[in-house]
Amino acid sequence: MAEIHELSAVQLRYALRSGELSARQATDHFLDRIEAQNPHLGAFITVTAEQARKDAAAADQLHALRGRNGGALPALHGIPVAFKDLTDVAGVVTTHGSAALERKPALADGALPVALKTAGVISLGKTQVPEFGLTAYSENRIAPPSRNPHALSRSSGGSSGGSAAAVAAGMLPFAPGSDGGGSVRIPAAACGLVGLKPGRGLVPAGESTGDPARLVVAGPLARSAADAALLLDALMPGAAPQGPCQQSADGRAATGRAHASYLELTAREPGRLRIGISLDSPWQSTFPVIPDREALDALTDGVARLEAVGHQTSAAAIRYDNRYPDAFTTAWTAGIGSARISPQREALLTPLTRTFRKRAQQRSAAKLNESVGFLRQFQQDTIAQYAQWDLILTPALAQTPRPLGWFTGATHGGGYWPATEWAGDADDDYRKQCEYAPWSSMVNVCGLPAISIPVHWAGGAPASGLPMGIQLIGPMGSEGLLLQVAAQLGF
Repeated sequence: MAEIHELSAVQLRYALRSGELSARQATDHFLDRIEAQNPHLGAFITVTAEQARKDAAAADQLHALRGRNGGALPALHGIPVAFKDLTDVAGVVTTHGSAALERKPALADGALPVALKTAGVISLGKTQVPEFGLTAYSENRIAPPSRNPHALSRSSGGSSGGSAAAVAAGMLPFAPGSDGGGSVRIPAAACGLVGLKPGRGLVPAGESTGDPARLVVAGPLARSAADAALLLDALMPGAAPQGPCQQSADGRAATGRAHASYLELTAREPGRLRIGISLDSPWQSTFPVIPDREALDALTDGVARLEAVGHQTSAAAIRYDNRYPDAFTTAWTAGIGSARISPQREALLTPLTRTFRKRAQQRSAAKLNESVGFLRQFQQDTIAQYAQWDLILTPALAQTPRPLGWFTGATHGGGYWPATEWAGDADDDYRKQCEYAPWSSMVNVCGLPAISIPVHWAGGAPASGLPMGIQLIGPMGSEGLLLQVAAQLGF
């Protein structure tokens, strides 16, 4: 058998259910890899090895008991995962990536741990995030930054950057992330993974500091579409897909009847699709959106792959209202204004968090309501334009994975980022993020499903290059279709 970390999540599930591997063997293997690799990758903030081994032993006892009695095992029996450190796990400190918060263990599991522990996973710990999940990079003032396994001088993205780095480095078979403006798709693209943002309301939303526009949703980070589908199935209420049908017989999105699991859907071929290609961004009225050559190369590669398997592509000119940047920023940063932080600890916040917190606190409720109302209208207008095609195709990112400290002006110091070394300007930081990932946040505003697929390597092959991806955006209910297309392209 291959090394345990070389198995796909689907293969690992089979090995654990069949008894070929014990949960303790799998847990020990991944804990050993975390111990060896985390010091130079910074993917984990907290490792809960002792509790993980206890949980693995309990899983093995359950396997023995149900094996004797012929009982069913949970869907993800014994599979190790980890949770972003924005998510409460009972008995473990939730840092939210912030030096301004007191360290107190969570009293209960959040929505994602409840869903996945019910499905049988073993939690190995908490992964690195930016402060309060606000940014497209995973650097903060409390722990080493999350580095890209393909180039240690580069960021793994954010806000699910630690989880993405852990999966890409074989420290986890897959991982749940959360996405409020690209936080699954951005690190997936940066680390060469498949990252799926489900549509609004399909799965538990995950945790955030406040989300008046309902931007945040949980989704899988995985090395393949099949692995992502397996995790998505477990994230569904009741650990089984009970939602609308993902596609009709001709491969188009459909609703209104029961459907197979997402894993089963992923094994099926989609029908021929009409795919609109767009470089338009709602940020371009405020910031220059100029894709790097590597982003355009990834888009060209993606188009070629899609056409090679029979899909029809054409240019899609999308018009976005130029009020979007202000409205999105208002809604996205609203929660940080109400976060419970004592005045004497405010100085420990990063420059970006401190700046946007102050602005959020100074805004009126009427301004926030106006912004949320605009975003609902933006949603209707954008979905109406997208409806001319089955899927919309964009680059996943406009630039290659960025160097550590590139957004913030921070310099590396002994593995950490001390407060005195955060030299950047908050507005410059935010501008750089919007230029880096200009095609992600509008998908959250629209509540639509989208997937990042790692179709290209800038500079050559995985051994020597940087991953670059494409994003496919689908209509509501098209999660299965997006996974099918990713699998059809060989991922």
